[in-house]
Amino acid sequence: MMQTAPQIVAYQPSYRSALLDLSIRAWEPVFPQLKDDVPGFVYESFYPRGWRERQFEDLATTLDEEPSHVDVALIQTSPVGWVCTRLHPEDRMGEVYVLAVDPGFQQRGVGHALLEHSIDRIRRAGMNMVMVETGDDRGHAPARSAYESVGFERWPVARYFKNLDT
Repeated sequence: MMQTAPQIVAYQPSYRSALLDLSIRAWEPVFPQLKDDVPGFVYESFYPRGWRERQFEDLATTLDEEPSHVDVALIQTSPVGWVCTRLHPEDRMGEVYVLAVDPGFQQRGVGHALLEHSIDRIRRAGMNMVMVETGDDRGHAPARSAYESVGFERWPVARYFKNLDT
């Protein structure tokens, strides 16, 4: 755990660039393993211009379109991680939609603090459960471990793809 807990604050547009940068760096080790673990046609369909560009666009959209759902972890005044929390009242469920921590601050309690903050936000909204999704490939193993360490239970889901070009 960290010696100094991060301060968690509401997202401000001035954090945008730093959050996008740290997110891409955080997922740098994940995507090569993902690429090795999934069928090539699936990977190419999701990331035809490369994973960095797709992730950047998706995360930028989240920050731009859901700023009130985003919380940022700061050490002193520097962003070191962020979480986007979505609510699904029809299911009485909250969702940890994005969780990213700067690689230099991983394994130091930042992700845990952001996750707990997201869970508290969901609890305060009156939801009765929390969901988070992640990959089942080798690259996402640390994420699965982190979620399980705070009590998330795995729900078995199978997702299949068929290549129509062959």
